Amino acid sequence: MALAMALHFLSYSLARPSTLALFTSSSTGFAGMASAYPLAMGFVSPVSLMLLLAYGSVLEGKGPRAALRISTLACGSVLGSAAAALQYMETKGLHVTALPYVRAVVGALFVFRESYVQLLTSQHWSFMGSVLTPNQSSQWFAPISGLTSTTSALAGMAVSGIVERVGLTGTLGAAGLILVLSAIMAESAYGISERYGFNPADEHVQGRGNKGKGEKQKGALYMFKQASDLFKRVPVLGALFLEILACQGLSTILNVCYVSKLSQTITDDRERAGWSGKFFAYINVASGTLQFLVLPPLMRFIEPSTLWRAMPIMLMAFTSYLGASPDPSLFHIAGTFLVMKATEFSARRMLDELVYVPLDFDSRYVGKGVIGVLGYRFGKSVMSLSLSALTNGVGGFGGIGFKELTWMTTAAAAVWGRATWSLSNKVLTRAEAEEAYERKRVMASAMSKGGDKRSSK
Repeated sequence: MALAMALHFLSYSLARPSTLALFTSSSTGFAGMASAYPLAMGFVSPVSLMLLLAYGSVLEGKGPRAALRISTLACGSVLGSAAAALQYMETKGLHVTALPYVRAVVGALFVFRESYVQLLTSQHWSFMGSVLTPNQSSQWFAPISGLTSTTSALAGMAVSGIVERVGLTGTLGAAGLILVLSAIMAESAYGISERYGFNPADEHVQGRGNKGKGEKQKGALYMFKQASDLFKRVPVLGALFLEILACQGLSTILNVCYVSKLSQTITDDRERAGWSGKFFAYINVASGTLQFLVLPPLMRFIEPSTLWRAMPIMLMAFTSYLGASPDPSLFHIAGTFLVMKATEFSARRMLDELVYVPLDFDSRYVGKGVIGVLGYRFGKSVMSLSLSALTNGVGGFGGIGFKELTWMTTAAAAVWGRATWSLSNKVLTRAEAEEAYERKRVMASAMSKGGDKRSSK
């Protein structure tokens, strides 16, 4: 499953700079339109919601294995189909004669690419969180994340060469094919778990057996009732949801600053795609260093709550420097964004997954799906729509400039700090998580034995 997730991020790291270059292109996208990027990000949350509903329906009806297989192959098909459509439009010269239609495809592809990544990632992590104990998770989650950083870095370094050989659409097609390989590896992982008796789908079957017939037929919408009940029953999930909203708010402002400065500084489409690919490769190199060399030994000595509180404090130092700069350069913006994303990909990703390990199946698959998909995307969408309105002077405000955006990063970092402090007070210590996991394992074993006895009768 770790390899399946690594291939997913390899694919995503090829699709991200390609779609970004197409979106900010003067021939296929929205170059020179300051509000286009935040406006497109505003559509990410509704699309993510639709994907989540489809996922919930498959999860409820067919279980986690089928949900991962179907969603991965569907995402790969969309990338491949979009690549073929854009290649056809380029061949026919439609980027000149029918630019609005080309922009529609590019915009829809950009929104979809932003929407699906967390849906697949949450399913990979849900499986791994189901088969490892809290102590094992503390040891292995960081290097597993490091594997995804390694493949993402390799993809980022290779983007320039791949684009030169097969173009942006060819790179997108390759990303779609890689997702097929990811689906094959995930199938293999579930096959191993089934063969040796630790298949997370068994918990799903037991849970469905404990529900009434009417509840089984409510499908995807029932997932939101489950999520609402989970937030009441497990307060740490609600706190985590708010923390993700705050974190993504800061990340979105920095992302908008980065994209704006990048499009102003580098005007050539292919050069911009290559620069962006290498930049995200550097992010993943930094993340991998933390995941392989720093976090595993560090987690032996400190509690997760301490690391939760340290992340926003570090970011406030960087954003304060950024806001104080009279005219921050691309390297100033990119450097701050790099620190944010490297922190998010390494320490925050590990801490986020550790929260779920001692929890039950619904928390790990239903709650995690809602929090992972809607939390990440809703936070980005709300902030993006707000930035789109502010940059265009909507609602009686004068359009804010680039400098004002850099000031907003410091305020967003402070909001994130408040949310992480609240969350850290609800996070279990390592000893408490191990005790909770053991209680869950004993209860699951008792339920399984009770089911076997009823079946024999």
